[in-house]
Amino acid sequence: MNYIQVNSGLNTYFKLVASGNEGGDPYSRFTEANRVLEQLDSLTVLGERSYVTVLLTNGSYYMNYSVSDYNPLDWMDRPWFEKLNSLRGLESYWTGPEPTTFNYDKFDHPYQISVARPLRRGDSEIYGYVIVTVMEDQFNQIFRKLSAGQEVLLTDAAGTIVSHRNPERVGASFTYASPEGDARSSLIRKGKETYLLTERNIPMAGWRLIMMQPYKEAIVNISSIFNKVFLFQMVSFAVFLLILICLVRAFTQPLVRLSKVTTAVQRGNLEVRTGVRGNDEIGRLGLLFDQMLDRVKEMIAEISASQARKRNAELKMLQAQINPHFLFNVLNSIRMKIMKHGDLESAKMVGSLSVLLRMTVSREEDEITLHEEIDLVSHYVSLMNLRQREAALLDLQIDPEAFLVRVPRFILQPVVENALIHGLRQRAGLITIRAVLRAGEVILSVYDNGGGMPPERLADIRTKLAEGTLPAEGQERGGHFSGIGLHNVAERMAMIHGEAFRMHISSEPGSGTVIEMHFPQREGARDVQRDAGG
Repeated sequence: MNYIQVNSGLNTYFKLVASGNEGGDPYSRFTEANRVLEQLDSLTVLGERSYVTVLLTNGSYYMNYSVSDYNPLDWMDRPWFEKLNSLRGLESYWTGPEPTTFNYDKFDHPYQISVARPLRRGDSEIYGYVIVTVMEDQFNQIFRKLSAGQEVLLTDAAGTIVSHRNPERVGASFTYASPEGDARSSLIRKGKETYLLTERNIPMAGWRLIMMQPYKEAIVNISSIFNKVFLFQMVSFAVFLLILICLVRAFTQPLVRLSKVTTAVQRGNLEVRTGVRGNDEIGRLGLLFDQMLDRVKEMIAEISASQARKRNAELKMLQAQINPHFLFNVLNSIRMKIMKHGDLESAKMVGSLSVLLRMTVSREEDEITLHEEIDLVSHYVSLMNLRQREAALLDLQIDPEAFLVRVPRFILQPVVENALIHGLRQRAGLITIRAVLRAGEVILSVYDNGGGMPPERLADIRTKLAEGTLPAEGQERGGHFSGIGLHNVAERMAMIHGEAFRMHISSEPGSGTVIEMHFPQREGARDVQRDAGG
Protein backbone atom coordinates (compact mmCIF):
# COMPACT_ATOMS: atom_id res chain seq x y z
CA MET A 1 0.00 0.00 0.00
CA ASN A 2 2.82 2.43 0.85
CA TYR A 3 4.58 1.57 -2.39
CA ILE A 4 1.48 2.23 -4.51
CA GLN A 5 0.73 5.50 -2.71
CA VAL A 6 4.26 6.98 -3.04
CA ASN A 7 5.07 5.64 -6.54
CA SER A 8 4.79 8.71 -8.75
CA GLY A 9 4.46 6.69 -11.96
CA LEU A 10 1.55 4.62 -10.70
CA ASN A 11 -0.13 7.65 -9.10
CA THR A 12 0.06 9.65 -12.35
CA TYR A 13 -1.36 6.78 -14.35
CA PHE A 14 -4.21 6.13 -11.89
CA LYS A 15 -5.13 9.83 -11.78
CA LEU A 16 -5.30 10.00 -15.58
CA VAL A 17 -7.49 6.89 -15.76
CA ALA A 18 -9.77 8.11 -12.94
CA SER A 19 -10.24 11.50 -14.67
CA GLY A 20 -10.82 9.91 -18.13
CA ASN A 21 -7.74 11.57 -19.65
CA GLU A 22 -5.80 8.43 -20.35
CA GLY A 23 -5.52 9.21 -24.11
CA GLY A 24 -3.62 7.22 -26.75
CA ASP A 25 -4.70 4.39 -29.00
CA PRO A 26 -6.23 1.16 -27.61
CA TYR A 27 -2.98 -0.75 -27.97
CA SER A 28 -1.03 1.85 -25.92
CA ARG A 29 -3.70 1.82 -23.23
CA PHE A 30 -3.59 -1.98 -23.15
CA THR A 31 0.21 -1.96 -22.91
CA GLU A 32 0.20 0.61 -20.09
CA ALA A 33 -2.47 -1.29 -18.17
CA ASN A 34 -0.51 -4.52 -18.57
CA ARG A 35 2.62 -2.79 -17.20
CA VAL A 36 0.70 -1.72 -14.11
CA LEU A 37 -0.60 -5.26 -13.56
CA GLU A 38 2.95 -6.61 -13.81
CA GLN A 39 4.09 -4.18 -11.11
CA LEU A 40 1.26 -5.31 -8.85
CA ASP A 41 2.23 -8.95 -9.47
CA SER A 42 5.86 -8.18 -8.63
CA LEU A 43 4.87 -6.86 -5.20
CA THR A 44 3.68 -10.31 -4.10
CA VAL A 45 6.12 -12.57 -5.96
CA LEU A 46 8.10 -13.32 -2.79
CA GLY A 47 6.75 -14.43 0.56
CA GLU A 48 3.20 -15.38 1.46
CA ARG A 49 0.48 -14.83 -1.12
CA SER A 50 -1.56 -11.62 -0.83
CA TYR A 51 -4.26 -10.09 -3.00
CA VAL A 52 -3.76 -6.45 -4.12
CA THR A 53 -6.69 -4.46 -5.54
CA VAL A 54 -6.71 -0.85 -6.86
CA LEU A 55 -10.25 0.56 -7.35
CA LEU A 56 -10.68 3.89 -9.10
CA THR A 57 -13.70 6.15 -8.66
CA ASN A 58 -14.64 5.84 -12.35
CA GLY A 59 -15.15 2.06 -11.94
CA SER A 60 -11.74 0.97 -13.29
CA TYR A 61 -9.79 -1.58 -11.30
CA TYR A 62 -6.39 -3.27 -11.29
CA MET A 63 -5.49 -6.39 -9.32
CA ASN A 64 -3.01 -9.27 -9.19
CA TYR A 65 -5.69 -11.97 -9.36
CA SER A 66 -8.34 -13.12 -11.87
CA VAL A 67 -11.85 -11.67 -12.08
CA SER A 68 -13.15 -15.23 -12.05
CA ASP A 69 -11.58 -15.64 -8.63
CA TYR A 70 -13.29 -12.52 -7.24
CA ASN A 71 -15.00 -9.50 -8.80
CA PRO A 72 -13.10 -6.36 -7.53
CA LEU A 73 -16.20 -4.18 -7.75
CA ASP A 74 -17.78 -6.28 -5.00
CA TRP A 75 -15.43 -4.54 -2.50
CA MET A 76 -17.64 -1.48 -2.73
CA ASP A 77 -20.56 -3.49 -1.33
CA ARG A 78 -18.74 -4.31 1.89
CA PRO A 79 -20.24 -2.57 4.98
CA TRP A 80 -16.89 -1.10 5.98
CA PHE A 81 -16.09 0.43 2.57
CA GLU A 82 -17.78 3.78 3.36
CA LYS A 83 -15.46 4.20 6.37
CA LEU A 84 -12.49 4.66 4.00
CA ASN A 85 -13.73 8.13 3.03
CA SER A 86 -13.19 9.41 6.59
CA LEU A 87 -9.52 8.37 6.76
CA ARG A 88 -6.78 11.03 6.64
CA GLY A 89 -3.24 10.93 5.28
CA LEU A 90 -1.66 7.48 5.60
CA GLU A 91 -4.37 6.12 7.91
CA SER A 92 -5.53 2.60 7.06
CA TYR A 93 -8.59 0.56 7.94
CA TRP A 94 -8.13 -3.04 9.12
CA THR A 95 -11.24 -5.12 8.49
CA GLY A 96 -10.64 -7.93 10.90
CA PRO A 97 -11.41 -11.60 10.04
CA GLU A 98 -13.93 -12.20 7.26
CA PRO A 99 -14.97 -15.41 5.44
CA THR A 100 -12.68 -15.94 2.49
CA THR A 101 -14.22 -14.62 -0.75
CA PHE A 102 -11.50 -15.71 -3.19
CA ASN A 103 -12.54 -18.92 -4.89
CA TYR A 104 -8.97 -20.20 -5.19
CA ASP A 105 -8.37 -20.09 -1.38
CA LYS A 106 -11.93 -20.48 -0.07
CA PHE A 107 -11.66 -24.15 0.81
CA ASP A 108 -8.13 -24.18 2.30
CA HIS A 109 -8.28 -20.86 4.16
CA PRO A 110 -11.56 -20.12 5.89
CA TYR A 111 -10.79 -16.52 6.93
CA GLN A 112 -9.16 -13.51 5.37
CA ILE A 113 -7.95 -10.18 6.73
CA SER A 114 -7.90 -6.99 4.64
CA VAL A 115 -6.41 -3.53 5.04
CA ALA A 116 -7.62 -0.60 2.88
CA ARG A 117 -6.59 3.02 2.30
CA PRO A 118 -7.92 5.81 -0.01
CA LEU A 119 -5.79 7.44 -2.72
CA ARG A 120 -6.05 11.24 -2.81
CA ARG A 121 -5.03 14.06 -5.10
CA GLY A 122 -3.22 17.16 -3.86
CA ASP A 123 -6.55 18.81 -3.05
CA SER A 124 -7.49 15.78 -0.85
CA GLU A 125 -10.06 14.54 -3.38
CA ILE A 126 -10.27 10.73 -3.46
CA TYR A 127 -9.63 9.21 -6.86
CA GLY A 128 -9.19 5.56 -5.82
CA TYR A 129 -8.67 2.93 -3.12
CA VAL A 130 -6.00 0.32 -2.34
CA ILE A 131 -7.04 -2.95 -0.71
CA VAL A 132 -4.57 -5.66 0.36
CA THR A 133 -5.94 -9.02 1.53
CA VAL A 134 -4.07 -11.89 3.23
CA MET A 135 -5.27 -15.17 4.66
CA GLU A 136 -5.77 -15.32 8.42
CA ASP A 137 -3.76 -18.52 8.76
CA GLN A 138 -0.63 -16.62 7.65
CA PHE A 139 -0.78 -15.06 11.15
CA ASN A 140 -1.56 -18.18 13.15
CA GLN A 141 1.24 -20.11 11.37
CA ILE A 142 3.61 -17.96 13.47
CA PHE A 143 1.69 -18.91 16.62
CA ARG A 144 2.05 -22.63 15.84
CA LYS A 145 5.84 -22.36 16.05
CA LEU A 146 5.61 -21.53 19.78
CA SER A 147 5.65 -24.13 22.54
CA ALA A 148 2.59 -26.30 22.99
CA GLY A 149 1.69 -24.82 26.39
CA GLN A 150 1.52 -21.23 25.10
CA GLU A 151 -1.67 -19.81 23.62
CA VAL A 152 -1.11 -16.73 21.41
CA LEU A 153 -3.89 -14.78 19.68
CA LEU A 154 -4.74 -11.44 18.10
CA THR A 155 -7.83 -9.46 19.17
CA ASP A 156 -9.32 -6.19 17.99
CA ALA A 157 -10.14 -3.24 20.26
CA ALA A 158 -13.50 -4.80 21.21
CA GLY A 159 -11.86 -8.05 22.32
CA THR A 160 -12.97 -10.12 19.30
CA ILE A 161 -10.39 -12.74 18.29
CA VAL A 162 -8.85 -11.79 14.93
CA SER A 163 -6.39 -14.68 14.62
CA HIS A 164 -5.94 -17.88 16.58
CA ARG A 165 -4.18 -21.18 16.15
CA ASN A 166 -7.58 -22.83 16.34
CA PRO A 167 -9.74 -21.53 13.40
CA GLU A 168 -12.89 -22.22 15.39
CA ARG A 169 -11.92 -19.51 17.90
CA VAL A 170 -11.66 -16.79 15.22
CA GLY A 171 -14.50 -14.29 15.62
CA ALA A 172 -15.22 -15.32 19.21
CA SER A 173 -14.90 -12.91 22.13
CA PHE A 174 -11.86 -13.06 24.43
CA THR A 175 -13.16 -12.23 27.92
CA TYR A 176 -9.79 -11.95 29.72
CA ALA A 177 -8.45 -8.93 27.81
CA SER A 178 -7.83 -5.66 29.65
CA PRO A 179 -10.71 -3.22 29.10
CA GLU A 180 -8.30 -0.26 28.96
CA GLY A 181 -6.22 -1.93 26.27
CA ASP A 182 -2.93 -1.18 28.05
CA ALA A 183 0.16 -3.34 27.78
CA ARG A 184 0.30 -5.43 30.95
CA SER A 185 1.10 -8.78 32.54
CA SER A 186 -1.26 -10.44 34.98
CA LEU A 187 -2.40 -13.73 36.45
CA ILE A 188 -5.85 -15.03 35.54
CA ARG A 189 -7.88 -18.01 36.67
CA LYS A 190 -9.26 -20.28 33.94
CA GLY A 191 -11.07 -23.24 35.35
CA LYS A 192 -8.86 -24.86 37.98
CA GLU A 193 -5.59 -23.62 36.52
CA THR A 194 -3.78 -20.28 36.81
CA TYR A 195 -2.37 -18.65 33.68
CA LEU A 196 0.16 -15.88 33.10
CA LEU A 197 -1.42 -13.43 30.63
CA THR A 198 0.68 -10.86 28.74
CA GLU A 199 -0.78 -8.19 26.43
CA ARG A 200 0.87 -5.84 23.93
CA ASN A 201 -0.84 -3.10 21.88
CA ILE A 202 -0.49 -2.87 18.08
CA PRO A 203 -1.18 0.87 17.51
CA MET A 204 -1.40 0.91 13.69
CA ALA A 205 -4.37 -1.50 13.69
CA GLY A 206 -5.83 -0.89 17.16
CA TRP A 207 -5.33 -4.61 17.90
CA ARG A 208 -3.71 -6.45 20.77
CA LEU A 209 -1.31 -9.37 20.82
CA ILE A 210 -2.08 -11.67 23.76
CA MET A 211 -0.17 -14.66 25.11
CA MET A 212 -1.42 -17.10 27.76
CA GLN A 213 0.79 -19.70 29.42
CA PRO A 214 0.21 -21.94 32.44
CA TYR A 215 1.82 -20.29 35.45
CA LYS A 216 3.55 -23.51 36.53
CA GLU A 217 5.29 -23.87 33.17
CA ALA A 218 6.34 -20.19 33.27
CA ILE A 219 7.94 -20.41 36.69
CA VAL A 220 9.73 -23.65 35.78
CA ASN A 221 11.88 -21.67 33.37
CA ILE A 222 12.29 -18.89 35.89
CA SER A 223 13.32 -21.34 38.63
CA SER A 224 15.79 -23.02 36.32
CA ILE A 225 17.32 -19.67 35.41
CA PHE A 226 17.41 -18.63 39.08
CA ASN A 227 19.14 -21.87 40.12
CA LYS A 228 21.77 -21.50 37.42
CA VAL A 229 22.37 -17.86 38.28
CA PHE A 230 22.58 -18.69 42.01
CA LEU A 231 25.07 -21.50 41.37
CA PHE A 232 27.16 -19.21 39.17
CA GLN A 233 27.11 -16.50 41.83
CA MET A 234 28.20 -18.93 44.56
CA VAL A 235 31.09 -20.25 42.46
CA SER A 236 32.09 -16.70 41.53
CA PHE A 237 31.93 -15.64 45.19
CA ALA A 238 34.17 -18.54 46.27
CA VAL A 239 36.74 -17.72 43.58
CA PHE A 240 36.58 -14.04 44.46
CA LEU A 241 37.04 -14.82 48.17
CA LEU A 242 40.15 -16.91 47.49
CA ILE A 243 41.65 -14.21 45.28
CA LEU A 244 40.78 -11.57 47.88
CA ILE A 245 42.52 -13.53 50.66
CA CYS A 246 45.66 -13.89 48.54
CA LEU A 247 45.66 -10.21 47.63
CA VAL A 248 45.05 -9.10 51.22
CA ARG A 249 47.95 -11.24 52.44
CA ALA A 250 50.17 -9.88 49.70
CA PHE A 251 49.20 -6.32 50.67
CA THR A 252 49.32 -6.68 54.45
CA GLN A 253 52.61 -8.61 54.76
CA PRO A 254 54.75 -5.55 53.87
CA LEU A 255 52.60 -3.42 56.20
CA VAL A 256 53.19 -5.86 59.07
CA ARG A 257 56.93 -5.64 58.35
CA LEU A 258 56.73 -1.84 58.40
CA SER A 259 54.83 -1.93 61.70
CA LYS A 260 57.50 -4.11 63.35
CA VAL A 261 60.32 -1.88 62.12
CA THR A 262 58.45 1.23 63.33
CA THR A 263 58.08 -0.32 66.80
CA ALA A 264 61.80 -1.09 66.87
CA VAL A 265 62.64 2.49 65.87
CA GLN A 266 60.33 3.79 68.61
CA ARG A 267 62.39 1.83 71.14
CA GLY A 268 65.53 3.61 69.87
CA ASN A 269 66.96 1.08 67.42
CA LEU A 270 68.00 3.07 64.35
CA GLU A 271 69.97 0.22 62.78
CA VAL A 272 66.93 -1.84 61.73
CA ARG A 273 65.59 -1.56 58.14
CA THR A 274 62.35 -2.76 56.51
CA GLY A 275 63.79 -4.17 53.28
CA VAL A 276 60.36 -3.66 51.65
CA ARG A 277 60.73 -2.85 47.95
CA GLY A 278 58.38 -2.75 44.98
CA ASN A 279 56.83 -0.61 42.28
CA ASP A 280 53.62 0.01 44.22
CA GLU A 281 52.91 2.58 46.95
CA ILE A 282 53.88 0.18 49.78
CA GLY A 283 57.22 -0.59 48.12
CA ARG A 284 57.95 3.10 47.69
CA LEU A 285 56.89 3.71 51.32
CA GLY A 286 59.35 1.06 52.54
CA LEU A 287 62.15 2.57 50.46
CA LEU A 288 61.42 6.09 51.70
CA PHE A 289 61.20 4.87 55.31
CA ASP A 290 64.63 3.24 55.06
CA GLN A 291 66.05 6.37 53.43
CA MET A 292 64.51 8.43 56.24
CA LEU A 293 66.26 6.28 58.86
CA ASP A 294 69.56 6.72 57.02
CA ARG A 295 68.99 10.48 56.90
CA VAL A 296 68.10 10.56 60.62
CA LYS A 297 71.38 8.86 61.45
CA GLU A 298 73.27 11.35 59.31
CA MET A 299 71.45 14.28 60.92
CA ILE A 300 72.21 12.97 64.41
CA ALA A 301 75.87 12.79 63.46
CA GLU A 302 75.74 16.28 61.95
CA ILE A 303 73.99 17.71 65.02
CA SER A 304 76.55 16.13 67.32
CA ALA A 305 79.39 17.63 65.28
CA SER A 306 77.56 20.97 65.11
CA GLN A 307 77.09 21.05 68.87
CA ALA A 308 80.77 20.41 69.34
CA ARG A 309 81.67 23.22 66.94
CA LYS A 310 79.14 25.49 68.66
CA ARG A 311 80.73 24.93 72.07
CA ASN A 312 84.13 25.77 70.59
CA ALA A 313 82.70 28.90 68.93
CA GLU A 314 81.10 30.03 72.21
CA LEU A 315 84.42 29.63 73.95
CA LYS A 316 86.16 31.67 71.26
CA MET A 317 83.40 34.32 71.40
CA LEU A 318 83.84 34.59 75.14
CA GLN A 319 87.51 35.09 74.61
CA ALA A 320 86.89 37.68 71.87
CA GLN A 321 84.66 39.80 74.14
CA ILE A 322 87.80 41.27 75.61
CA ASN A 323 88.45 43.20 72.37
CA PRO A 324 85.19 45.30 72.32
CA HIS A 325 85.56 46.15 76.00
CA PHE A 326 89.14 47.15 75.40
CA LEU A 327 88.03 49.35 72.47
CA PHE A 328 85.32 51.10 74.54
CA ASN A 329 87.75 51.71 77.43
CA VAL A 330 90.30 53.21 75.06
CA LEU A 331 87.65 55.52 73.49
CA ASN A 332 86.55 56.68 76.96
CA SER A 333 90.16 57.37 77.89
CA ILE A 334 90.62 59.41 74.71
CA ARG A 335 87.38 61.34 75.43
CA MET A 336 88.56 62.17 78.99
CA LYS A 337 91.93 63.44 77.76
CA ILE A 338 90.26 65.62 75.09
CA MET A 339 87.94 67.06 77.73
CA LYS A 340 90.94 67.86 79.95
CA HIS A 341 92.38 69.90 77.08
CA GLY A 342 89.09 71.82 76.77
CA ASP A 343 87.92 70.47 73.37
CA LEU A 344 84.40 69.65 74.42
CA GLU A 345 83.05 69.22 70.87
CA SER A 346 85.64 66.58 69.96
CA ALA A 347 85.00 64.84 73.26
CA LYS A 348 81.27 64.81 72.47
CA MET A 349 81.92 63.25 69.05
CA VAL A 350 84.11 60.53 70.57
CA GLY A 351 81.38 59.87 73.13
CA SER A 352 78.78 59.56 70.33
CA LEU A 353 81.03 57.15 68.46
CA SER A 354 81.48 55.08 71.62
CA VAL A 355 77.70 54.91 72.20
CA LEU A 356 77.06 53.99 68.57
CA LEU A 357 79.66 51.23 68.59
CA ARG A 358 78.40 49.88 71.88
CA MET A 359 74.85 49.69 70.49
CA THR A 360 76.12 47.98 67.33
CA VAL A 361 78.54 45.47 68.85
CA SER A 362 77.52 44.78 72.42
CA ARG A 363 73.70 44.71 72.39
CA GLU A 364 72.34 41.22 71.69
CA GLU A 365 68.55 41.77 71.91
CA ASP A 366 66.69 42.32 68.63
CA GLU A 367 64.26 44.91 69.99
CA ILE A 368 64.87 48.09 71.99
CA THR A 369 62.64 50.92 73.20
CA LEU A 370 61.94 53.84 70.88
CA HIS A 371 63.82 56.31 73.09
CA GLU A 372 66.97 54.15 72.77
CA GLU A 373 66.55 54.06 68.97
CA ILE A 374 66.10 57.87 68.86
CA ASP A 375 69.18 58.31 71.07
CA LEU A 376 71.11 56.13 68.61
CA VAL A 377 69.87 58.23 65.64
CA SER A 378 70.87 61.46 67.45
CA HIS A 379 74.42 60.22 67.88
CA TYR A 380 74.45 59.06 64.25
CA VAL A 381 73.37 62.50 62.97
CA SER A 382 76.03 64.17 65.14
CA LEU A 383 78.72 61.95 63.62
CA MET A 384 77.42 62.52 60.07
CA ASN A 385 77.56 66.30 60.60
CA LEU A 386 81.34 65.96 61.12
CA ARG A 387 81.65 64.68 57.53
CA GLN A 388 79.55 67.44 56.01
CA ARG A 389 80.40 71.08 55.53
CA GLU A 390 76.93 72.11 56.69
CA ALA A 391 75.19 70.56 59.66
CA ALA A 392 71.72 68.99 59.46
CA LEU A 393 69.27 69.69 62.25
CA LEU A 394 67.26 66.91 63.90
CA ASP A 395 63.76 67.83 65.11
CA LEU A 396 62.05 65.30 67.42
CA GLN A 397 58.26 65.37 67.86
CA ILE A 398 57.61 62.29 70.00
CA ASP A 399 54.53 61.59 72.14
CA PRO A 400 55.68 60.83 75.69
CA GLU A 401 53.77 57.53 75.67
CA ALA A 402 55.62 56.44 72.54
CA PHE A 403 59.07 56.42 74.12
CA LEU A 404 58.47 52.96 75.69
CA VAL A 405 57.24 51.35 72.45
CA ARG A 406 59.53 48.48 71.45
CA VAL A 407 60.94 48.53 67.93
CA PRO A 408 63.66 46.54 66.14
CA ARG A 409 67.18 47.94 66.41
CA PHE A 410 68.30 50.28 63.59
CA ILE A 411 64.75 50.81 62.33
CA LEU A 412 65.21 54.61 62.01
CA GLN A 413 68.91 54.88 61.16
CA PRO A 414 68.57 53.67 57.51
CA VAL A 415 65.65 56.04 56.92
CA VAL A 416 67.56 59.02 58.41
CA GLU A 417 70.61 58.00 56.38
CA ASN A 418 68.48 58.17 53.19
CA ALA A 419 67.28 61.64 54.20
CA LEU A 420 70.83 62.89 54.80
CA ILE A 421 72.43 61.50 51.66
CA HIS A 422 69.61 61.43 49.07
CA GLY A 423 67.21 64.05 50.46
CA LEU A 424 69.50 66.82 51.78
CA ARG A 425 72.42 65.67 49.61
CA GLN A 426 74.85 66.30 52.54
CA ARG A 427 73.80 69.95 52.80
CA ALA A 428 72.16 71.88 55.60
CA GLY A 429 68.53 71.04 56.23
CA LEU A 430 65.95 69.79 58.69
CA ILE A 431 65.06 66.17 59.47
CA THR A 432 61.89 65.73 61.53
CA ILE A 433 61.02 62.50 63.36
CA ARG A 434 57.43 62.17 64.58
CA ALA A 435 55.92 59.37 66.70
CA VAL A 436 52.19 59.33 67.44
CA LEU A 437 50.01 56.74 69.21
CA ARG A 438 46.53 56.37 67.72
CA ALA A 439 44.02 53.62 68.64
CA GLY A 440 46.70 51.09 69.61
CA GLU A 441 48.77 51.86 66.50
CA VAL A 442 52.15 53.60 66.28
CA ILE A 443 52.63 56.07 63.43
CA LEU A 444 56.35 56.72 62.98
CA SER A 445 57.39 59.18 60.24
CA VAL A 446 60.66 60.72 59.01
CA TYR A 447 60.47 63.99 57.04
CA ASP A 448 63.23 65.91 55.29
CA ASN A 449 62.97 69.29 53.55
CA GLY A 450 65.39 68.29 50.79
CA GLY A 451 64.98 68.26 47.04
CA GLY A 452 62.45 65.38 46.91
CA MET A 453 62.22 63.09 43.89
CA PRO A 454 60.41 63.10 40.52
CA PRO A 455 57.11 61.15 40.18
CA GLU A 456 58.60 58.39 38.01
CA ARG A 457 61.37 57.73 40.56
CA LEU A 458 58.78 57.68 43.39
CA ALA A 459 56.57 55.22 41.46
CA ASP A 460 59.57 52.98 40.75
CA ILE A 461 60.54 52.88 44.46
CA ARG A 462 56.94 52.13 45.53
CA THR A 463 56.66 49.30 42.99
CA LYS A 464 59.98 47.72 43.99
CA LEU A 465 59.17 48.07 47.68
CA ALA A 466 55.77 46.34 47.16
CA GLU A 467 57.39 43.52 45.15
CA GLY A 468 60.29 43.15 47.58
CA THR A 469 62.90 43.85 44.88
CA LEU A 470 64.28 47.16 46.27
CA PRO A 471 68.03 46.68 46.90
CA ALA A 472 69.56 47.45 50.24
CA GLU A 473 71.11 50.90 50.61
CA GLY A 474 74.46 49.38 51.28
CA GLN A 475 74.26 47.68 47.87
CA GLU A 476 73.29 50.93 46.12
CA ARG A 477 75.96 53.21 47.52
CA GLY A 478 78.84 50.86 47.85
CA GLY A 479 78.55 50.51 51.63
CA HIS A 480 77.79 52.96 54.48
CA PHE A 481 77.70 52.60 58.19
CA SER A 482 74.59 50.46 58.58
CA GLY A 483 74.41 48.41 55.41
CA ILE A 484 70.66 48.02 56.09
CA GLY A 485 68.48 49.48 53.36
CA LEU A 486 64.91 50.71 53.23
CA HIS A 487 63.77 47.33 51.89
CA ASN A 488 65.38 45.56 54.86
CA VAL A 489 63.55 47.87 57.26
CA ALA A 490 60.21 47.06 55.61
CA GLU A 491 61.02 43.34 55.49
CA ARG A 492 62.02 43.17 59.18
CA MET A 493 58.92 45.05 60.29
CA ALA A 494 56.69 42.82 58.10
CA MET A 495 58.27 39.70 59.63
CA ILE A 496 57.42 40.97 63.14
CA HIS A 497 53.96 42.52 62.57
CA GLY A 498 52.78 40.78 59.38
CA GLU A 499 50.02 42.49 57.42
CA ALA A 500 49.49 44.96 60.29
CA PHE A 501 52.64 46.83 59.16
CA ARG A 502 52.28 49.44 56.40
CA MET A 503 54.86 51.80 54.90
CA HIS A 504 53.94 54.87 52.83
CA ILE A 505 56.38 57.01 50.83
CA SER A 506 55.40 60.42 49.49
CA SER A 507 57.59 63.04 47.83
CA GLU A 508 57.39 66.06 45.58
CA PRO A 509 60.28 67.76 43.77
CA GLY A 510 61.50 70.73 45.88
CA SER A 511 59.25 69.83 48.87
CA GLY A 512 61.15 66.98 50.48
CA THR A 513 60.25 63.35 51.24
CA VAL A 514 58.10 61.70 53.93
CA ILE A 515 58.45 58.04 54.93
CA GLU A 516 55.63 56.92 57.23
CA MET A 517 55.40 53.56 59.02
CA HIS A 518 52.28 52.14 60.75
CA PHE A 519 52.55 49.17 63.15
CA PRO A 520 50.82 47.88 66.33
CA GLN A 521 51.90 49.25 69.70
CA ARG A 522 54.25 47.04 71.72
CA GLU A 523 55.29 48.70 74.97
CA GLY A 524 58.49 47.83 76.79
CA ALA A 525 57.62 49.18 80.23
CA ARG A 526 57.46 45.76 81.83
CA ASP A 527 60.79 44.78 80.35
CA VAL A 528 62.35 47.99 81.61
CA GLN A 529 60.96 47.41 85.10
CA ARG A 530 62.14 43.81 85.06
CA ASP A 531 65.63 44.88 83.99
CA ALA A 532 65.69 47.57 86.68
CA GLY A 533 64.54 45.09 89.30
CA GLY A 534 67.20 42.64 88.21
